[in-house]
Amino acid sequence: MTDPGHWQNSAAGAPQQQPHYAQAPLPQVQAPGTALSYTPDYWAHPAPIQSKRRSRGLTAKVSNIILLCVLALVTMLTLAFFALSIGANVFLICGALALIPLTICIATLMWIDRWEPEPRTALLLAFCWGAGMAVITTLLVGSWVQPLLMGTNPSADADLVGAVIQAPLVEELCKGAGVLLLFFLRRRTFDGPIDGVVYAGMIAAGFAFTENILYFGQALSEADGAVGGLVGIFIMRGLMSPFAHVMFTATLGVCVGYAARNGGTLMVLGAWVVGLVPAMLLHGLWNGSAFLGGNFFLVYVVLQVPLFILSIVGIILLRRSEAKLTRNRLADYVPSGWFTQQEVPMLATGSGRRRALTWSKTFAAGPIMKEFIRLATRLAFTRQRLLVDARGVAGTSAANRFSAGQELEMQLLNEITGVRTELLSRHSQAVWQAQNVQAQQIHAQNNWQQHR
Repeated sequence: MTDPGHWQNSAAGAPQQQPHYAQAPLPQVQAPGTALSYTPDYWAHPAPIQSKRRSRGLTAKVSNIILLCVLALVTMLTLAFFALSIGANVFLICGALALIPLTICIATLMWIDRWEPEPRTALLLAFCWGAGMAVITTLLVGSWVQPLLMGTNPSADADLVGAVIQAPLVEELCKGAGVLLLFFLRRRTFDGPIDGVVYAGMIAAGFAFTENILYFGQALSEADGAVGGLVGIFIMRGLMSPFAHVMFTATLGVCVGYAARNGGTLMVLGAWVVGLVPAMLLHGLWNGSAFLGGNFFLVYVVLQVPLFILSIVGIILLRRSEAKLTRNRLADYVPSGWFTQQEVPMLATGSGRRRALTWSKTFAAGPIMKEFIRLATRLAFTRQRLLVDARGVAGTSAANRFSAGQELEMQLLNEITGVRTELLSRHSQAVWQAQNVQAQQIHAQNNWQQHR
């Protein structure tokens, strides 16, 4: 394979013709998931080609594992330090309460991430960055940022400056650094706004988990063991606003994810700086509402609730956009025979995926179909990245990235061929067994009728 197509309009990135692969187009027949049928000549692709693993790929994996271990160690040391500071018993109680909003956030992020799930190791790395490294850097940097802010206006309320200016500035900067780190570590899979939301959300969820333990512990100690203050702050932070930090940092993630899909490193860096602005503003707005006294609940209903609803609508629209992109990019492979026209909606729509999974489970091939869907989705996003890169490949770095994208595309096509072959083999075997059982039943029934 040479390139993902020739471009009629380089600015729009629209392909004039499709790539040509070393195989003839396949017959247009009914795809699996639409009927229990099988034809021997269906999907007559060549055997998968064993791609050579590059040493740099192995080096990257080892580096990611080492970094994950380091961040996990930092997280454990951070939590251990706070446990010693507030007491083990208080830490266990507050930690158990902090798990409730954390569970809500992670479950929601996993639902958002269902269309193209991110690697579990990357999500764990994001959580550890937020729960450990971001907390530590926030405490260290914040200790000298607030005096600088107060130096410009000594008469200002220190608590108000710390909550409305210092906290949003430092916390979002430290959490955002994790988003940028994940982009460089997971550039191949960080390819859209939803990815940015999920990675940023996991970082924010980890940060909020540790922060909640501290706030709950502080409330419990200030009340001399009475649970009244703890219940109040748990309701406000754990139940009324479990997504607060997630919403703030997610705006940064959307900007970085959009730039990762449509541009290069410079565009991502610019988007990261731009994304910090709404993240800090929303954070400052939320913290500032706590100083309104009796008007807090009015602001919460009038401002915070609509912002939360707007976030939900935005996530739904982004998910629909990902489904549309998947369908369009997979359709690029129909003329060359890698996919059939019936297969595209099966793999690129929610209803088609559900039908395909239901069909595959009838012959114990559910995991294989899930892998087929996962690889096809990854291929669609890889194809989109190639379309963007092909608009103007300039420089050695960009050319290497484009070449690596082409290699990944062919590797995914080969893997899809292998998974599809296994899927159809399972179905063929199931049909053969069903036909044998049916034939035996008919034969037994005929023998019984002859001997009556």
